Amino acid sequence: MTWSQVTTMPWMLWRRQVAAILRMELKKSLFSKRAWWIYILTLGPVLITGMHSLLSGSVERHHTMAEDNMIFAGIFQVYFLRLGIFFGCLGIFSNLFRAEVLERTLHYYFMSPVRREVLAVSKYLAGLIAAVVYFGGSVVLSFLFISAHWGPLFQQYLFHGPGLAQLGWYALTAALACVGYGSVFLMTGVLFRNPMIPAAVVWVWENLNPFLPSLLKKFSIIFYLKSLCPVGEIPNDGPLAILATMTDPTPAWLAIPGLLIVSALVLAYAAAKSRKLEVSYSE
Repeated sequence: MTWSQVTTMPWMLWRRQVAAILRMELKKSLFSKRAWWIYILTLGPVLITGMHSLLSGSVERHHTMAEDNMIFAGIFQVYFLRLGIFFGCLGIFSNLFRAEVLERTLHYYFMSPVRREVLAVSKYLAGLIAAVVYFGGSVVLSFLFISAHWGPLFQQYLFHGPGLAQLGWYALTAALACVGYGSVFLMTGVLFRNPMIPAAVVWVWENLNPFLPSLLKKFSIIFYLKSLCPVGEIPNDGPLAILATMTDPTPAWLAIPGLLIVSALVLAYAAAKSRKLEVSYSE
């Protein structure tokens, strides 16, 4: 046996283990009974935008397609980024380990000859695939539905205008949101018995982002996600608008690798901490 064969054997073993765990965890993440409320989070905007097109197509229109695009930008930034994807990822990723404790099944993984780091990464990948399917699909369908009643004009905008590029950026931003929030909530699920408390702290911090000084804004996920949105910051005409601070968005060539690197570091930390995770069914 050559040295190259010896060094590649662990990687081959880990790859097979990741594939096996991924198959099992995908079934739990995609078809779990605990995920019923995540289905509501993803189907809600699809149904609303679909109803909008149905009603707008049957009556005289009093709005323009540009207004539909601005409405969707608001739905994406306010609902998807601040609520839907955030709480969806909280439910998916924080339960990757905690749900196993509640169901008294985590010890089966711990008794198998699988490194904890491999287990953590496999669970994360399963949760990430599920989250991207849920919310990426919801974003794409909502974008298509909200302007579908414009018929040929929307097709022209989509295939011969900026529509398809905008849809791609929305889908990519939603996927990166799942990557970032997923790593954070996997970490909270590993470190805390009750991940709701740190999740509440993260949610408050993310929603305070418009009012933070420019330097502090950059220590949040949503700042970089909004930098990637095809439509910039949605105008805030509420009573708190006077407290908002303006900060130049981060260019995509910095925001995308930055989010990926930070998410990878958080995931690596969570995977390392999972080695000290002990099974306790007395919670």
